Amino acid sequence: MATNKKSAARAPAPASEQTPAAVPAFTREEELAAYRQMLLIRRFEEKAGQLYGMGLIGGFCHLYIGQEAVVVGMQMALKDGDQIITGYRDHGHMLASGMDASGVMAELTGRRGGYSKGKGGSMHMFSMAKNFFGGHGIVGAQVALGTGLGFANQYRGNDAVAVAYFGDGAANQGQVYESFNMAELWKLPVIYVIENNRYAMGTAVTRASAQADFSRRGVSFNIPGEQVDGMDVRAVRAAGDRATKWCREGNGPIILEMQTYRYRGHSMSDPAKYRSREEVEKVRHEQDPIEQVRARLLEKKWVGEDDLKKIDAEVRDIVNRSADFASSDPEPDPAELYTDVYR
Repeated sequence: MATNKKSAARAPAPASEQTPAAVPAFTREEELAAYRQMLLIRRFEEKAGQLYGMGLIGGFCHLYIGQEAVVVGMQMALKDGDQIITGYRDHGHMLASGMDASGVMAELTGRRGGYSKGKGGSMHMFSMAKNFFGGHGIVGAQVALGTGLGFANQYRGNDAVAVAYFGDGAANQGQVYESFNMAELWKLPVIYVIENNRYAMGTAVTRASAQADFSRRGVSFNIPGEQVDGMDVRAVRAAGDRATKWCREGNGPIILEMQTYRYRGHSMSDPAKYRSREEVEKVRHEQDPIEQVRARLLEKKWVGEDDLKKIDAEVRDIVNRSADFASSDPEPDPAELYTDVYR
């Protein structure tokens, strides 16, 4: 991580000079909360994939399966008033921020009860009540908007932090670096979370990025960065705690590169032939974020198999009810096309 003269005394060491930070243990309550939330995202996305296959969800649909620890761990580090904004792989972020599963699923199917009244679909929904600012289909656009949220926080003096999520593919967009420059110049409280799932839209990072260590993408702007095991919710939470502290102390922006992995293709229409089935199964078997928590809960005898089955049943019930609602809720009235239009 790079430093500048103003923050050299407190800035972390460059990523290349770091030793892996110790991962703080979770309490029983934290492990259970993380397990339940990640399982909700996993089951929701599985159901969304089914509805897409049935033709109930149209357009693009990008699933978050495999990356659950990133947003769940970060949410555990945030406080009321902090904002998040992300790109099109956004269902997990919505659920982690506390948005209702039925409202999210209804938006996916284009129904009245959806968060954008059925007009936004998978990539375009938000919730002011939950400080979730989208859901954006333009690659990298959320980075500039997230920087604007950070500016608003600084202007208002409200001690809030904005978290802008984007992927390894979006990290090569020009507006990302314009945002970095402005955020560092004005010391804006923004955490840039790069969800590096290795393949962007379908090209390995080693083929598409001259600098594949995304934690160093802010070096020329004097923005510190950190590489994080994005498959371990405890490591994500710890990095989030460090990053929010950095921002709230007035040090400006920080970059967190979450090294994660998506099990499905880029979108539902992607056969993902650019990687092997063996590679995907190896990650599932050795690094799955939900299975890691499950194993720790059982190893420490904090819960039994029956307890975990009960949690799964409760989560499936929430997801099934959301699918039922999203399948039966009426479609928007055609007149809705003319509302919420910026003139």
